[in-house]
This record gives sequence, C-alpha cells and structure tokens, in this order.
Amino acid sequence: MSYARVRCVGLVGVTGHVLQVEADLAPGLPTVAITGLPDTALHEARDRVRAAVVNSGRAWPNRRITINLLPATLPKHGSSLDLAIAVAVLGSAGELPLAPLDQVVLLGELGLDGTVRPVRGALPMVAAAARAGHHRVVVPLDNATEAGMIPSIQVHAVRSLRQLAAFLTEGTPLPQPPPATPADPTPTLDLADIAGQSLGRRALEIAAAGGHHLALLGPPGAGKTNPTM
Repeated sequence: MSYARVRCVGLVGVTGHVLQVEADLAPGLPTVAITGLPDTALHEARDRVRAAVVNSGRAWPNRRITINLLPATLPKHGSSLDLAIAVAVLGSAGELPLAPLDQVVLLGELGLDGTVRPVRGALPMVAAAARAGHHRVVVPLDNATEAGMIPSIQVHAVRSLRQLAAFLTEGTPLPQPPPATPADPTPTLDLADIAGQSLGRRALEIAAAGGHHLALLGPPGAGKTNPTM
C-alpha cells in the first residue's frame, strides 16, 4: 500500500474544522513534501515526525513522501497534526493497519522521542469532531480530561506513538480518560451578610428581581465597595 488517509482537526481562530491527512509514497529521491496551506510549524513537522517514528521502533520509508492536508484551501496551523501525519505515513508504508481508525480523529504533537504531547484548543477540536459526526477521538493523555467534557464522543488517551502502534497492530486497549473530579463548590453570597445599608440592600433586591442596572453613589467611606466593614 502506498496511500493512506486519516482524520484530524485544525483550528482557525477558535473554530475547529475536521481535516483529512493524506500520505502517498512514490519512487524517487527520499524527501517529504507537505501541501495544503501549512504554516511554519507544520513544515517543521517533517523532522519531528521522522525522529518520532524512528525512535518509536518503526521504519521510516526512504521514498518520496507527499503529505496533503484537506481541504487544501483552509489554512493549517500548529503542531496538533503531528500524530495524524505520522500515522498516515506509517499506514501508507504498510507499517500500521489503519482499519481500527476508521472514522476516528487523531490529535497530538509529537516529541522527538515519540511521546504524544498536549495541544492547545483540544476542547473546540473535539467539539468540532462531534459536530461532524465522529464518535471517537485519540488525544494526548494530558488533554484527555478536557476532551472528555464533550459527552457525545468516546475519548482515548495515548502517551506515545509506540502505544498507539501497539493498539493498531496488537489490539492493546487504549486507556480512557480519568473521571473529572468535581470542582470545589463556589461560596454562596448572601445579602444577609451585609452589615447595615438597609436602603442599599433593598435597592439590590429590587434590581436583581427586575434585572435592572444599579449604581451606588456616595462619599468615600460610605460602604459602597465593602459594606461588611
């Protein structure tokens, strides 16, 4: 097989867009070309991904590699496509079976040692995948709890490219994100805690009940800012 395609998500501002990463291997001088309006960080992915693949115990194909990011008219930014690029290249080389990743979205930056590093904007990315009808995502371990805030999607967390490769080749299960810990309750504010200022409290109650604006006027020390003093 000399062609493979996987899915990921890119951000334009704070809006996520589901992308497709295509990889094609052809005879010729070994080189890597990335097309589809990549920025500088994505151009540098060629070296990051190659080092990550080799240091994860996989063979890097010594062929002419073309990586295309679809849709080609949409600008692509950042390093969140690293994991998808690596998997697409390995899939096109026959190193990894990609059938388990059908309709799965991949997110993650790769370190040179193959670790999958967290990315910024995981929440809008996963939300975009859910809106597009995808029900499973693979994200960095440090982004798993954030991604799990989207209830309609199943989140799998990976620590390294090697771990993802073991899932694809051996069926080793990928961990699911830990349950989110409940946040500390916000202290309840009560007008009864205000000392004095009966007229000001009455005005606050009326404004809150009717959804009105309110301005407190008075000389310094009258208790406008800190009425509990």
